[in-house]
Amino acid sequence: MTDDGLPGKTHIGYLLPSKGSRWTTETFGHISAVTEKPLDLIALAEEDLRKRITGRAIDGETRALLVWYTGRPVDLVDESMDELRELARTAGIRVVDSVLQPRSQPDPKYIVGQGKLRDITVTALDEGADTLILNGELTPSQLRAITDRTELKVIDRTMLILDIFAQHARSSGGKIQVELAQLRYLLPRLVGKGTALSRLAGGIGTRGPGETKLEVDRRRIRQRITHLEKGLARLQSGRRTQRKRRGGQPVPVVSIIGYTNVGKSTLLNTLTRSTEIAEDKLFATLDPVSRKLTVSGGSSCILTDTVGIIHDMPPELERAFAATFEEIRDADLLLHLADSSHPNCIEQIETVNRITQDLELEQIPRLLVLNKADQADPDTLSNLELRYQALSISAVDRASLKPLLEALFSRLEEIRSRG
Repeated sequence: MTDDGLPGKTHIGYLLPSKGSRWTTETFGHISAVTEKPLDLIALAEEDLRKRITGRAIDGETRALLVWYTGRPVDLVDESMDELRELARTAGIRVVDSVLQPRSQPDPKYIVGQGKLRDITVTALDEGADTLILNGELTPSQLRAITDRTELKVIDRTMLILDIFAQHARSSGGKIQVELAQLRYLLPRLVGKGTALSRLAGGIGTRGPGETKLEVDRRRIRQRITHLEKGLARLQSGRRTQRKRRGGQPVPVVSIIGYTNVGKSTLLNTLTRSTEIAEDKLFATLDPVSRKLTVSGGSSCILTDTVGIIHDMPPELERAFAATFEEIRDADLLLHLADSSHPNCIEQIETVNRITQDLELEQIPRLLVLNKADQADPDTLSNLELRYQALSISAVDRASLKPLLEALFSRLEEIRSRG
């Protein structure tokens, strides 16, 4: 309005159905200069947006936008985002874009700022994303607040990992552990039964052997958790009995440990000529698998493949998979396998060392082996060998494993001689 109360400059702004410019504004000297009716102009823009949405093919594929806030250095952020992207790929999600907001502290309600959350909503509209994946763990109130604000499905890193575990659990023990972890995580998020909860009913984070109706009351959920805990206790008892039987035999046990997707199952298959599932995906192995390894001299040992380790392992998974980690406790030797071709190989080695220390496994002798030597940079590989006094192999090349076998049984002989 002008000083005398009459209409002055007129501004019209609206979103655009394009990835380049998110919105446009038009300014007119006077309201009478507007060439079209403003509401007709906005209706036309909205129709363009509607066509963009409804014109997409519905193929059942989940399309997600990765969201991350941080005050950490850029290289560490890139590592975390790359890992989150790989987790999404393993879960069968198509990542269409990623959004990063540098913050010293997360917003207590929305994790990111409200302005950034509005931009994220528009980006999701542009890219056709129906899911937001946040690289962190959300509180129940944050989950509901972000879902209500964006009207998108919202999952966090823990829910994503739980979904991957649900897809890969095959044995009865693995299914019990996954369902138990899912229910423990979802129980506090059942509060209110609001829109955030209804949008989580099914799909990523809730499917698989642990799938259950999220709107069931707390009492029934707790009853189910109690039932599963008893089943898990029976599972642990059975595994302890098996380990005692093995303990009565003069055959040493070697557990293959390492970061997820470094080639543990492939190494087990190559050494023992077995056919366990080995995929280029995170957490392809959930249940411990044991096979006997015998060399030409007659020496033998039991090789055990274990679940992969990842940084910031959700507490629910650590608790649920305690029975799996118990397999490692009774090993005579830990064969720590690392991916020498991975750009963050050192960080992954240190993560495994830290978690095994938290599990009080540092007293067990360890042999570090660098896998995928055929794909690694020669200088980097040489430096890693010197730094960790490690062996280099390629798990898919049986010929490269002879030095490993010699070192493995030499270490076992040393352990045996010490009683």
